[in-house]
Amino acid sequence: MDSDPYTLIPDENDRTEEINKYQKFKKVDGATYRKINAFLRKRTYITAREWAIARLCSDFKSQYGSEMTFIGQHLPELVPFMEESYSPQAVNQARNAFKQKVRKSGATFFYGAMCGFFALDELDDIFFESSEIARFLLEIEGTSLSIDNELDIEDRITEIMRKLGESANNLLNIRKGSCSKNDNK
Repeated sequence: MDSDPYTLIPDENDRTEEINKYQKFKKVDGATYRKINAFLRKRTYITAREWAIARLCSDFKSQYGSEMTFIGQHLPELVPFMEESYSPQAVNQARNAFKQKVRKSGATFFYGAMCGFFALDELDDIFFESSEIARFLLEIEGTSLSIDNELDIEDRITEIMRKLGESANNLLNIRKGSCSKNDNK
């Protein structure tokens, strides 16, 4: 049976093969949701649900966005520690929760850096620890980056961190100068 090239929904047989070939999260096959969730909670602000769905939303995109219905229907087949299917709305909710937590974490981090709470060497330590955890999560889920891509990402972030540290120091010096001038009046 030939499939119609203009059909928006792929043939279910094609999707079964796609599901069977999906190789993410195989390193945690046999682990329970609760165990994965506890592991993530110690190291990040995301839940196992948010992690799995964010990954799936990245991997299963169409020209119209992430395939929420497909992801939700096949969640237990795609992710070993997920036990039940989700509605498209539940998938969207988990994806949005992930995005919101990343944004809030980023804002918190940058605020701490910009207000001078952290010294530059402390920022380097935070960046190093964060990148190690991120690499570990990618390894667990079975995602691999080429060394060149990994180094490129790290170089870009390092440059941003350097500029952030310099800007924070400049702001602190300006504030100190303003305070000194106001104290002399």
